[in-house]
Amino acid sequence: MATGRSTQLTAQVGEYLVAAELCRRGMIATTFTGNVPHYDIIASDATGRHLAVQVKAIRKGSWQLNLTSFAGVSFRGKKQIIEGPTRPPVERLVCVFVMLKEDRRDRFFILDWRDLQKIVIATHSEYLQKHGGIRPKKPESLHLALKPASVERFEDNWKLIERRLGSRS
Repeated sequence: MATGRSTQLTAQVGEYLVAAELCRRGMIATTFTGNVPHYDIIASDATGRHLAVQVKAIRKGSWQLNLTSFAGVSFRGKKQIIEGPTRPPVERLVCVFVMLKEDRRDRFFILDWRDLQKIVIATHSEYLQKHGGIRPKKPESLHLALKPASVERFEDNWKLIERRLGSRS
């Protein structure tokens, strides 16, 4: 069972691994150790352009998220209604999901926040559809688990960060 300390260590290791990889790729990366609400790292290139990076790390299982970070939600009785996408918490936010492995062959999945938002909304919508719009155990819960298979196509997509720093799009 994960304790608060082991969860914090997992998060911190993930942040430092992402920062180290960004440095290997020629960027300066500063971590904030969970002290900034919507991102964990600021990455900067040689010209001073910078980008916010959110890191989520796990040792096993799925990443834990809150649906309201990605979509407006209302209730009709116990039925959850997804109202539509929310605005990104930070413009041009990039998310890096880290799977820490015992053999230290850690895996990194790098995607744009809006791509993550689409995955979260689609995955949760499918889940609700299977259950008639009502979560079986806790209908009021807005928690969701993001499985690694959902972001697999973004594995080692470090070029996204490099492209983002190279343009203002």
